[in-house]
Amino acid sequence: MIATILVPPVMEIGGGAIGRIGAVLSRLGVTRPLVVTDPFMRDSGHAERLLAPLRAAGFTADMFAETVPDPTTDVIAAGVERLLAGGYDGLVALGGGSPIDTAKAMAVLAANGGRMRDYKVPNPIARTGVPVIAIPTTAGTGSEVTRFTVITDTETDEKMLIAGPMLVPAAAIIDYELTLTCPPRLTADTGIDALTHAIEAYVSVKASPYTDAMAIAAIRQIAPHIRRACADPGDRTAREAMMLGATLAGMAFSNASVALVHGMSRPIGAFFHVPHGLSNAMLLPAVTAWSLPGAPGRYADCARAMGVAGPEQDDAAAGLALVMALRQLNADLSVPSPRHYGIDPARWDGLLETMAAQALASGSPGNNPLVPDVAAMVALYRQAWNGD
Repeated sequence: MIATILVPPVMEIGGGAIGRIGAVLSRLGVTRPLVVTDPFMRDSGHAERLLAPLRAAGFTADMFAETVPDPTTDVIAAGVERLLAGGYDGLVALGGGSPIDTAKAMAVLAANGGRMRDYKVPNPIARTGVPVIAIPTTAGTGSEVTRFTVITDTETDEKMLIAGPMLVPAAAIIDYELTLTCPPRLTADTGIDALTHAIEAYVSVKASPYTDAMAIAAIRQIAPHIRRACADPGDRTAREAMMLGATLAGMAFSNASVALVHGMSRPIGAFFHVPHGLSNAMLLPAVTAWSLPGAPGRYADCARAMGVAGPEQDDAAAGLALVMALRQLNADLSVPSPRHYGIDPARWDGLLETMAAQALASGSPGNNPLVPDVAAMVALYRQAWNGD
């Protein structure tokens, strides 16, 4: 098997790495960057702390701070208008997965024209846009190193997966110190998102020795540190491990793809505006339990990497230990079920078939060790409703 591996050509990793932004922009030939961020980053002053030294260093920099959770086609259209009108030659995405996904989509649409739905999987992207420099402020999405973006179509409420080599950022600055102020809920949701990336990359039918190494390394970083990072936001050792684990998991799933959890998770986010990492967490134990027979050895490896199963346990016992550990992690981090999150039960039931059909159409379930049909996914949604 030949694996095609795509990662950002430039990566700056470590505490204080954000100080390298000027050198990274110069290396890429960017002189007029547009910082893409969200209102919190703007209003809290975090974005200005990035802009001020850039301006002092001679860069003509400006800010687009209209990004929203679960980026929408409306926001992308506004961002593209700003990008083209200002003549910017690079995008600096500062924030969680939403600003990074927004910047990626802006670059694609500005370079290729049309509408975002024209580029949803499996449609190709012809041209590369302006360079995107990704600076994550959460440890979870891995978007800073991936070939994916996820955009919600405002007209249809479909959460569209868009993929291609053109979406891999030109550079990533991975500075764990930017996560020290993340609150516990955000830390938990993004951390479980990263763990899900690692597990799904490892069990994906598109896995390779390269992605296996990244995925197992990510699990070993995340599992012992996620509770610590949530309990003590200032735990620098835990924060650094979570940031490294999220990036490793991002490189793993970008090159091996995600699977059933992500396929089923995206429609929950689109229809009910549940944060992506949280909707993953709602589904992860149930989907893992259902998928175990498809790859018992692979799931057992994940359990051993998490430290919840020993080498003396057979694969079946280790797989069950993994499911129990995921359930316990959700309990420890107060992950609500869809019901306890406050989703209207009648609307949930009414959308199950639609969500399952959209999940299947995204292609992600096809990477799962066991490939479900719509009926199987409807049953899993029902199982997740009250909590696994």
